[in-house]
Amino acid sequence: MDADALYSDVIEKYSRHINPYLAKLMAFAGFGVEMRGEGCYIYDHEGRRFLDCLGGYGTFSLGHRHPKVVEAVKRQLDDLALSGKAFFSKNCADLAEKIAEITPGDLQFSFFCNSGTEAVEAALKFSKGVTGRTKIVSTTESFHGKTLGSLSVMGREKYRKGYEPLLPGVVFVPFGDGQAASDVIDDDTACMIVEPIQGEGGIQIPPVGYLNILREACDRHGALLIFDEVQSGLGRTGKMWGCDHDGVAPDIMTLAKALGGGVMPLGAVVGTEAVWDAIYNKNPLSHTSTFGGNPLACAAGLAAIETLIEEGLVERSRAMGDLLKSGLQTVADKHGRLIAEVRGKGLMIGLEFAEDEVGELVVAQLLNHGVCVAYALNNPRVLRFEPPLIITEDQIDFAVNGFDNALVETSELLATLV
Repeated sequence: MDADALYSDVIEKYSRHINPYLAKLMAFAGFGVEMRGEGCYIYDHEGRRFLDCLGGYGTFSLGHRHPKVVEAVKRQLDDLALSGKAFFSKNCADLAEKIAEITPGDLQFSFFCNSGTEAVEAALKFSKGVTGRTKIVSTTESFHGKTLGSLSVMGREKYRKGYEPLLPGVVFVPFGDGQAASDVIDDDTACMIVEPIQGEGGIQIPPVGYLNILREACDRHGALLIFDEVQSGLGRTGKMWGCDHDGVAPDIMTLAKALGGGVMPLGAVVGTEAVWDAIYNKNPLSHTSTFGGNPLACAAGLAAIETLIEEGLVERSRAMGDLLKSGLQTVADKHGRLIAEVRGKGLMIGLEFAEDEVGELVVAQLLNHGVCVAYALNNPRVLRFEPPLIITEDQIDFAVNGFDNALVETSELLATLV
Protein backbone atom coordinates (compact mmCIF):
# COMPACT_ATOMS: atom_id res chain seq x y z
CA MET A 1 0.00 0.00 0.00
CA ASP A 2 1.49 3.34 -1.02
CA ALA A 3 1.66 6.33 1.34
CA ASP A 4 -1.44 8.12 0.03
CA ALA A 5 -3.54 4.96 0.10
CA LEU A 6 -2.38 4.15 3.64
CA TYR A 7 -3.23 7.64 4.86
CA SER A 8 -6.68 7.55 3.25
CA ASP A 9 -7.35 4.12 4.72
CA VAL A 10 -6.45 5.21 8.26
CA ILE A 11 -8.46 8.43 8.04
CA GLU A 12 -11.49 6.52 6.77
CA LYS A 13 -11.28 4.00 9.61
CA TYR A 14 -10.89 6.78 12.19
CA SER A 15 -13.92 8.51 10.71
CA ARG A 16 -16.04 5.35 10.66
CA HIS A 17 -14.91 3.56 13.80
CA ILE A 18 -12.97 5.81 16.21
CA ASN A 19 -13.71 9.54 16.23
CA PRO A 20 -14.69 11.36 13.02
CA TYR A 21 -14.42 14.78 14.66
CA LEU A 22 -10.90 14.16 15.94
CA ALA A 23 -9.97 12.79 12.51
CA LYS A 24 -11.00 16.07 10.88
CA LEU A 25 -9.11 18.13 13.44
CA MET A 26 -5.88 16.15 13.12
CA ALA A 27 -6.03 16.07 9.34
CA PHE A 28 -6.57 19.83 9.23
CA ALA A 29 -3.53 20.40 11.44
CA GLY A 30 -1.42 18.29 9.09
CA PHE A 31 -0.72 15.25 11.24
CA GLY A 32 0.02 12.11 9.26
CA VAL A 33 0.14 8.47 10.36
CA GLU A 34 2.94 7.71 12.77
CA MET A 35 4.89 4.65 11.66
CA ARG A 36 8.08 4.60 13.70
CA GLY A 37 9.74 6.29 16.64
CA GLU A 38 13.43 6.46 17.47
CA GLY A 39 15.08 8.65 20.09
CA CYS A 40 13.74 12.17 19.73
CA TYR A 41 12.11 11.53 16.36
CA ILE A 42 8.79 10.33 14.94
CA TYR A 43 8.51 9.12 11.33
CA ASP A 44 5.23 9.28 9.41
CA HIS A 45 3.69 7.31 6.55
CA GLU A 46 5.56 9.38 3.98
CA GLY A 47 8.89 8.82 5.69
CA ARG A 48 9.02 12.38 6.99
CA ARG A 49 10.97 12.88 10.20
CA PHE A 50 9.67 15.08 13.01
CA LEU A 51 11.54 16.26 16.08
CA ASP A 52 9.19 15.29 18.90
CA CYS A 53 8.93 18.34 21.14
CA LEU A 54 5.56 17.20 22.47
CA GLY A 55 6.95 13.97 23.83
CA GLY A 56 3.60 12.28 24.34
CA TYR A 57 2.62 15.04 26.80
CA GLY A 58 5.56 14.03 28.95
CA THR A 59 5.53 10.28 28.27
CA PHE A 60 8.72 10.06 26.21
CA SER A 61 11.20 11.44 28.71
CA LEU A 62 13.69 8.78 27.57
CA GLY A 63 12.76 9.26 23.94
CA HIS A 64 11.10 6.68 21.72
CA ARG A 65 12.11 3.06 22.18
CA HIS A 66 15.03 3.64 24.52
CA PRO A 67 17.15 0.49 24.03
CA LYS A 68 17.51 -0.26 27.76
CA VAL A 69 13.75 -0.19 28.31
CA VAL A 70 12.98 -2.13 25.13
CA GLU A 71 15.49 -4.80 26.07
CA ALA A 72 14.05 -5.13 29.58
CA VAL A 73 10.56 -5.66 28.17
CA LYS A 74 11.79 -8.15 25.56
CA ARG A 75 13.57 -10.19 28.21
CA GLN A 76 10.48 -10.22 30.39
CA LEU A 77 8.25 -11.24 27.49
CA ASP A 78 10.25 -14.44 27.13
CA ASP A 79 9.31 -15.46 30.68
CA LEU A 80 5.94 -14.01 31.68
CA ALA A 81 3.86 -11.28 30.06
CA LEU A 82 0.87 -10.86 32.37
CA SER A 83 0.48 -11.85 35.99
CA GLY A 84 -1.90 -14.56 37.13
CA LYS A 85 -2.40 -12.35 40.23
CA ALA A 86 -2.31 -15.37 42.58
CA PHE A 87 1.47 -15.32 43.03
CA PHE A 88 4.01 -12.73 44.14
CA SER A 89 5.67 -10.65 41.40
CA LYS A 90 9.38 -9.87 41.63
CA ASN A 91 9.17 -7.05 39.07
CA CYS A 92 6.34 -5.42 41.00
CA ALA A 93 8.26 -5.70 44.28
CA ASP A 94 11.48 -4.33 42.79
CA LEU A 95 9.74 -1.37 41.18
CA ALA A 96 7.85 -0.49 44.36
CA GLU A 97 11.12 -0.53 46.31
CA LYS A 98 12.81 1.69 43.73
CA ILE A 99 9.95 4.20 43.78
CA ALA A 100 10.11 4.34 47.58
CA GLU A 101 13.82 5.15 47.31
CA ILE A 102 13.36 8.13 44.99
CA THR A 103 10.10 9.69 46.21
CA PRO A 104 10.11 12.44 48.85
CA GLY A 105 9.18 12.34 52.51
CA ASP A 106 7.55 9.25 53.99
CA LEU A 107 6.10 7.87 50.76
CA GLN A 108 6.66 4.12 51.01
CA PHE A 109 3.99 2.03 49.31
CA SER A 110 2.85 1.81 45.68
CA PHE A 111 -0.30 0.61 43.98
CA PHE A 112 0.23 0.06 40.26
CA CYS A 113 -2.31 0.75 37.55
CA ASN A 114 -2.24 1.57 33.84
CA SER A 115 -2.74 5.33 33.49
CA GLY A 116 -2.72 8.68 35.20
CA THR A 117 -6.47 8.94 35.52
CA GLU A 118 -6.61 5.52 37.22
CA ALA A 119 -3.97 6.71 39.65
CA VAL A 120 -5.99 9.83 40.44
CA GLU A 121 -9.16 7.76 40.93
CA ALA A 122 -7.34 5.62 43.47
CA ALA A 123 -5.84 8.64 45.23
CA LEU A 124 -9.26 10.25 45.66
CA LYS A 125 -10.74 6.96 46.86
CA PHE A 126 -7.91 6.49 49.34
CA SER A 127 -8.29 10.02 50.72
CA LYS A 128 -11.95 9.37 51.46
CA GLY A 129 -11.18 5.99 52.99
CA VAL A 130 -8.46 7.39 55.24
CA THR A 131 -10.34 10.44 56.52
CA GLY A 132 -13.98 9.39 56.31
CA ARG A 133 -14.65 12.79 54.73
CA THR A 134 -16.05 13.80 51.33
CA LYS A 135 -14.90 17.36 50.64
CA ILE A 136 -12.16 17.69 48.03
CA VAL A 137 -10.26 20.85 47.13
CA SER A 138 -8.83 21.25 43.64
CA THR A 139 -7.61 24.15 41.49
CA THR A 140 -8.96 26.03 38.50
CA GLU A 141 -7.56 25.00 35.09
CA SER A 142 -6.20 21.79 36.60
CA PHE A 143 -6.10 18.53 34.68
CA HIS A 144 -6.29 15.16 36.43
CA GLY A 145 -7.88 12.89 33.82
CA LYS A 146 -11.27 12.31 32.22
CA THR A 147 -12.80 9.36 34.06
CA LEU A 148 -15.67 10.42 36.30
CA GLY A 149 -13.79 10.82 39.57
CA SER A 150 -10.82 12.52 37.94
CA LEU A 151 -13.13 14.66 35.85
CA SER A 152 -14.83 15.81 39.05
CA VAL A 153 -11.60 17.50 40.16
CA MET A 154 -10.63 18.86 36.74
CA GLY A 155 -10.63 22.64 36.86
CA ARG A 156 -12.11 23.21 33.41
CA GLU A 157 -15.90 23.39 33.10
CA LYS A 158 -15.73 22.71 29.36
CA TYR A 159 -14.90 19.06 30.02
CA ARG A 160 -17.17 18.57 33.05
CA LYS A 161 -20.23 20.05 31.38
CA GLY A 162 -22.70 17.45 30.22
CA TYR A 163 -21.51 14.76 32.64
CA GLU A 164 -22.91 16.07 35.91
CA PRO A 165 -23.63 15.13 38.59
CA LEU A 166 -20.03 14.21 39.28
CA LEU A 167 -18.46 13.63 42.69
CA PRO A 168 -20.14 15.90 45.24
CA GLY A 169 -18.23 18.17 47.57
CA VAL A 170 -15.52 19.37 45.19
CA VAL A 171 -14.39 22.97 45.69
CA PHE A 172 -12.14 24.84 43.24
CA VAL A 173 -9.69 27.59 44.17
CA PRO A 174 -7.30 29.59 41.95
CA PHE A 175 -4.06 27.76 41.25
CA GLY A 176 -1.11 29.39 42.98
CA ASP A 177 -3.23 31.19 45.59
CA GLY A 178 -2.22 29.63 48.89
CA GLN A 179 -4.49 31.85 50.94
CA ALA A 180 -7.56 30.89 48.90
CA ALA A 181 -6.76 27.22 49.49
CA SER A 182 -6.17 27.77 53.20
CA ASP A 183 -9.52 29.50 53.48
CA VAL A 184 -11.48 26.48 52.20
CA ILE A 185 -9.45 23.57 53.61
CA ASP A 186 -11.26 22.71 56.86
CA ASP A 187 -12.17 19.86 59.20
CA ASP A 188 -14.54 18.43 56.56
CA THR A 189 -11.82 18.21 53.88
CA ALA A 190 -10.63 14.78 52.79
CA CYS A 191 -7.86 16.07 50.57
CA MET A 192 -6.46 18.74 48.34
CA ILE A 193 -5.22 17.57 44.95
CA VAL A 194 -2.83 19.78 43.00
CA GLU A 195 -0.25 19.64 40.21
CA PRO A 196 3.05 21.14 41.42
CA ILE A 197 3.21 22.74 37.95
CA GLN A 198 0.06 22.77 35.85
CA GLY A 199 0.53 21.05 32.50
CA GLU A 200 -2.72 21.29 30.57
CA GLY A 201 -3.47 24.57 32.33
CA GLY A 202 -0.71 26.11 30.24
CA ILE A 203 2.55 25.29 32.09
CA GLN A 204 1.55 27.43 35.06
CA ILE A 205 4.21 27.77 37.76
CA PRO A 206 3.00 28.70 41.27
CA PRO A 207 4.78 31.18 43.54
CA VAL A 208 7.67 29.90 45.62
CA GLY A 209 6.33 28.46 48.87
CA TYR A 210 2.86 27.70 47.51
CA LEU A 211 3.09 23.99 48.21
CA ASN A 212 4.35 24.70 51.73
CA ILE A 213 1.18 26.68 52.43
CA LEU A 214 -0.96 23.79 51.19
CA ARG A 215 1.00 21.34 53.33
CA GLU A 216 0.49 23.46 56.44
CA ALA A 217 -3.24 23.91 55.80
CA CYS A 218 -3.79 20.17 55.27
CA ASP A 219 -1.80 19.28 58.39
CA ARG A 220 -3.76 21.81 60.44
CA HIS A 221 -7.08 20.17 59.55
CA GLY A 222 -6.09 16.52 59.19
CA ALA A 223 -6.64 16.52 55.41
CA LEU A 224 -4.43 14.64 52.95
CA LEU A 225 -2.30 16.41 50.37
CA ILE A 226 -2.17 14.77 46.93
CA PHE A 227 0.44 15.81 44.38
CA ASP A 228 -0.42 14.88 40.81
CA GLU A 229 3.06 14.31 39.34
CA VAL A 230 1.81 12.44 36.29
CA GLN A 231 3.29 15.05 33.99
CA SER A 232 5.76 16.94 36.19
CA GLY A 233 7.51 13.96 37.76
CA LEU A 234 10.62 11.93 36.97
CA GLY A 235 12.93 14.75 35.98
CA ARG A 236 10.63 16.67 33.68
CA THR A 237 11.04 19.97 35.55
CA GLY A 238 14.78 19.74 36.20
CA LYS A 239 14.28 18.06 39.56
CA MET A 240 13.18 14.49 40.20
CA TRP A 241 9.71 15.71 41.25
CA GLY A 242 7.89 18.97 40.66
CA CYS A 243 7.27 19.27 44.40
CA ASP A 244 11.04 19.23 45.02
CA HIS A 245 11.17 22.89 43.93
CA ASP A 246 9.39 23.75 47.20
CA GLY A 247 10.90 20.88 49.19
CA VAL A 248 7.47 19.56 50.16
CA ALA A 249 6.28 15.95 50.39
CA PRO A 250 2.66 14.83 49.94
CA ASP A 251 0.67 12.09 51.64
CA ILE A 252 -0.20 10.62 48.24
CA MET A 253 1.50 11.05 44.87
CA THR A 254 0.17 9.99 41.46
CA LEU A 255 2.52 8.92 38.66
CA ALA A 256 2.18 7.72 35.06
CA LYS A 257 3.36 8.86 31.59
CA ALA A 258 7.19 8.72 31.82
CA LEU A 259 7.04 5.96 34.44
CA GLY A 260 6.61 3.36 31.68
CA GLY A 261 9.76 4.50 29.91
CA GLY A 262 7.86 5.41 26.76
CA VAL A 263 7.39 1.70 26.05
CA MET A 264 4.61 0.41 28.34
CA PRO A 265 1.51 2.01 29.91
CA LEU A 266 2.13 2.29 33.65
CA GLY A 267 0.63 4.36 36.44
CA ALA A 268 1.12 4.36 40.20
CA VAL A 269 -0.32 5.74 43.41
CA VAL A 270 2.36 6.17 46.05
CA GLY A 271 1.43 6.73 49.68
CA THR A 272 2.60 6.71 53.26
CA GLU A 273 2.34 3.85 55.72
CA ALA A 274 -0.56 5.62 57.45
CA VAL A 275 -2.52 5.79 54.20
CA TRP A 276 -1.89 2.14 53.34
CA ASP A 277 -2.72 0.98 56.85
CA ALA A 278 -6.09 2.74 56.73
CA ILE A 279 -6.94 1.34 53.29
CA TYR A 280 -5.63 -2.22 53.40
CA ASN A 281 -5.46 -3.24 57.07
CA LYS A 282 -9.04 -4.50 57.28
CA ASN A 283 -9.31 -5.61 53.66
CA PRO A 284 -6.14 -6.40 51.67
CA LEU A 285 -8.28 -6.48 48.50
CA SER A 286 -9.97 -3.11 48.97
CA HIS A 287 -8.36 -1.76 45.78
CA THR A 288 -7.03 -4.00 43.01
CA SER A 289 -6.39 -4.04 39.25
CA THR A 290 -6.27 -6.98 36.85
CA PHE A 291 -3.52 -5.54 34.68
CA GLY A 292 -1.97 -3.13 37.16
CA GLY A 293 1.59 -4.03 38.10
CA ASN A 294 1.94 -6.56 35.30
CA PRO A 295 5.46 -7.94 34.72
CA LEU A 296 6.01 -6.20 31.37
CA ALA A 297 5.03 -2.75 32.63
CA CYS A 298 7.04 -3.12 35.84
CA ALA A 299 10.10 -4.26 33.90
CA ALA A 300 9.77 -1.12 31.78
CA GLY A 301 9.27 1.09 34.85
CA LEU A 302 12.30 -0.28 36.65
CA ALA A 303 14.49 0.12 33.55
CA ALA A 304 13.15 3.64 33.02
CA ILE A 305 14.04 4.82 36.53
CA GLU A 306 17.47 3.18 36.40
CA THR A 307 18.15 4.82 33.03
CA LEU A 308 16.97 8.19 34.26
CA ILE A 309 19.46 8.04 37.13
CA GLU A 310 22.37 6.38 35.32
CA GLU A 311 22.29 8.83 32.40
CA GLY A 312 21.90 11.90 34.62
CA LEU A 313 18.72 12.96 32.84
CA VAL A 314 17.30 14.99 35.72
CA GLU A 315 20.29 17.31 35.57
CA ARG A 316 20.20 17.22 31.77
CA SER A 317 16.57 18.31 31.84
CA ARG A 318 17.55 21.40 33.81
CA ALA A 319 20.46 22.30 31.50
CA MET A 320 18.68 21.59 28.21
CA GLY A 321 15.56 23.30 29.52
CA ASP A 322 17.48 26.48 30.21
CA LEU A 323 18.90 26.35 26.69
CA LEU A 324 15.54 25.73 25.03
CA LYS A 325 13.75 28.38 27.06
CA SER A 326 16.46 30.92 26.27
CA GLY A 327 16.21 30.15 22.56
CA LEU A 328 12.43 30.41 22.55
CA GLN A 329 12.63 33.69 24.46
CA THR A 330 15.02 35.12 21.85
CA VAL A 331 12.55 34.22 19.10
CA ALA A 332 9.64 35.57 21.14
CA ASP A 333 11.44 38.90 21.52
CA LYS A 334 11.60 39.15 17.73
CA HIS A 335 7.84 38.59 17.47
CA GLY A 336 6.71 40.56 20.49
CA ARG A 337 3.28 41.34 19.11
CA LEU A 338 2.39 37.64 18.97
CA ILE A 339 3.99 36.34 22.18
CA ALA A 340 2.82 37.13 25.70
CA GLU A 341 5.24 34.99 27.74
CA VAL A 342 7.72 32.11 27.72
CA ARG A 343 7.78 30.17 30.99
CA GLY A 344 8.67 26.81 32.42
CA LYS A 345 11.04 24.69 34.47
CA GLY A 346 13.37 22.10 33.04
CA LEU A 347 11.94 20.67 29.83
CA MET A 348 8.36 21.55 30.74
CA ILE A 349 8.02 24.83 28.84
CA GLY A 350 5.00 26.83 27.76
CA LEU A 351 4.84 29.65 25.26
CA GLU A 352 1.73 31.80 25.55
CA PHE A 353 0.39 33.78 22.59
CA ALA A 354 -1.24 37.16 22.96
CA GLU A 355 -4.32 36.16 20.96
CA ASP A 356 -6.61 33.18 20.59
CA GLU A 357 -6.25 30.66 17.75
CA VAL A 358 -2.67 31.68 16.89
CA GLY A 359 -1.41 28.52 18.57
CA GLU A 360 -3.28 26.22 16.18
CA LEU A 361 -1.73 28.00 13.20
CA VAL A 362 1.78 27.76 14.64
CA VAL A 363 1.36 24.04 15.38
CA ALA A 364 0.58 23.44 11.70
CA GLN A 365 3.47 25.59 10.50
CA LEU A 366 5.89 23.88 12.88
CA LEU A 367 4.90 20.51 11.47
CA ASN A 368 5.90 21.81 8.04
CA HIS A 369 9.33 22.53 9.52
CA GLY A 370 9.65 19.07 11.04
CA VAL A 371 8.82 19.92 14.67
CA CYS A 372 5.91 18.33 16.55
CA VAL A 373 4.25 20.33 19.37
CA ALA A 374 0.70 20.87 20.64
CA TYR A 375 -1.18 23.46 22.60
CA ALA A 376 -2.30 22.95 26.21
CA LEU A 377 -5.70 21.30 26.55
CA ASN A 378 -7.05 23.77 29.10
CA ASN A 379 -5.36 26.82 27.59
CA PRO A 380 -5.13 26.78 23.75
CA ARG A 381 -3.13 30.01 23.81
CA VAL A 382 -0.17 28.08 25.18
CA LEU A 383 2.15 25.92 23.09
CA ARG A 384 3.89 23.31 25.20
CA PHE A 385 7.42 22.10 24.57
CA GLU A 386 8.09 18.83 26.39
CA PRO A 387 10.77 17.04 24.37
CA PRO A 388 12.61 13.94 25.57
CA LEU A 389 15.16 14.64 28.27
CA ILE A 390 17.80 13.14 25.96
CA ILE A 391 17.41 16.03 23.47
CA THR A 392 20.71 17.47 22.20
CA GLU A 393 21.86 21.06 21.70
CA ASP A 394 21.69 20.64 17.91
CA GLN A 395 18.12 19.39 18.17
CA ILE A 396 17.20 22.35 20.35
CA ASP A 397 18.67 24.69 17.75
CA PHE A 398 16.58 22.94 15.09
CA ALA A 399 13.41 23.37 17.18
CA VAL A 400 14.11 27.05 17.89
CA ASN A 401 14.84 27.81 14.22
CA GLY A 402 11.70 25.96 13.19
CA PHE A 403 9.69 27.97 15.67
CA ASP A 404 11.15 31.22 14.34
CA ASN A 405 10.24 30.29 10.76
CA ALA A 406 6.76 29.17 11.84
CA LEU A 407 6.12 32.53 13.50
CA VAL A 408 7.24 34.40 10.39
CA GLU A 409 4.86 32.39 8.24
CA THR A 410 2.04 32.71 10.75
CA SER A 411 2.50 36.49 10.86
CA GLU A 412 2.31 36.63 7.07
CA LEU A 413 -0.83 34.51 7.09
CA LEU A 414 -2.48 36.68 9.73
CA ALA A 415 -1.62 39.81 7.72
CA THR A 416 -3.59 38.48 4.75
CA LEU A 417 -6.64 38.02 6.98
CA VAL A 418 -6.72 41.59 8.31
